[in-house]
Amino acid sequence: MLWDISRDKFLDTAYLKMNNCPFCTLSSNRIINSNEFAVVIRDGFPITDGHTLIIPKRHVGSWFDTSADERTALFALLDQAKNILDHKYKPDSFNIGINDGADAGQTVPHLHIHLIPRYKGDQEDPRGGVRWIIPKKARYWE
Repeated sequence: MLWDISRDKFLDTAYLKMNNCPFCTLSSNRIINSNEFAVVIRDGFPITDGHTLIIPKRHVGSWFDTSADERTALFALLDQAKNILDHKYKPDSFNIGINDGADAGQTVPHLHIHLIPRYKGDQEDPRGGVRWIIPKKARYWE
């Protein structure tokens, strides 16, 4: 059975057929931390070891549609997840990102914050970070 994170109950098969959001129907064994308004999972398609997602329990597509309480809860879990990753994986740096809307690359229309551990040498030249979403503008220092 799958756990409905927004309703704090198990879902039946009929509900699952009506709702295609993978974050609204997470398997409870994927949830590694949570609070009243949000959950933490490891990314199903990780970019690096420890790639983590922080997700609001309420189905909301955009950061800009979250409540103040949800934002506080999301940031609290982001801090906790970072501390766990520091201990378990010992990354050198982090990228933190939100793809907010289809034109920004959002493929699951349920807000989620990426916490991506970065390791020395995982990219030949990591300068520019998220600026590489538009490669022609990434090398602003040249």
